[in-house]
Amino acid sequence: MSINKKRLALSILIPLLVGGASSLLTRGDMKIYDEIDKPPLAPPGLLFPIAWGILYILMGISLYLVWNKNDFRADKSKAYFFFGMSLFLNFIWSPVFFSMKAFLPAFVILLLLLVSVILTIVEYYKIDRAAAFLQLPYLVWLLFAGYLNLAIYYLNG
Repeated sequence: MSINKKRLALSILIPLLVGGASSLLTRGDMKIYDEIDKPPLAPPGLLFPIAWGILYILMGISLYLVWNKNDFRADKSKAYFFFGMSLFLNFIWSPVFFSMKAFLPAFVILLLLLVSVILTIVEYYKIDRAAAFLQLPYLVWLLFAGYLNLAIYYLNG
């Protein structure tokens, strides 16, 4: 299978742009993470952009694998829908958490994001197993983020 470089680049660019736009919106508000009480295992703030950068690239590669799969039997519409929903929820989480300091609503968004990512993985698995497996680090990270978010709510709410 040959690599369609334009599709691959676009597939990676989409989640990177969504994540970058969300970061730009909350850039001035992220200092709150250093000021709030955090639970055990909370990583330093400088780790987040690195982790998210890697996760956005993996999301993009997964999207590419699904997009590039030439199987006329595969209905990709649900996969694209859940992926798009995941990107939307990912985008709004940061402003709600950092800018609005609404930790409980942010946790609810994160729960919806978890469901959306699980459904994305299920749909990706039907089309391309590698695409589904590449989403597992994202799922694990979101579970950890859920722990952090809920603990921060309890410690600071």
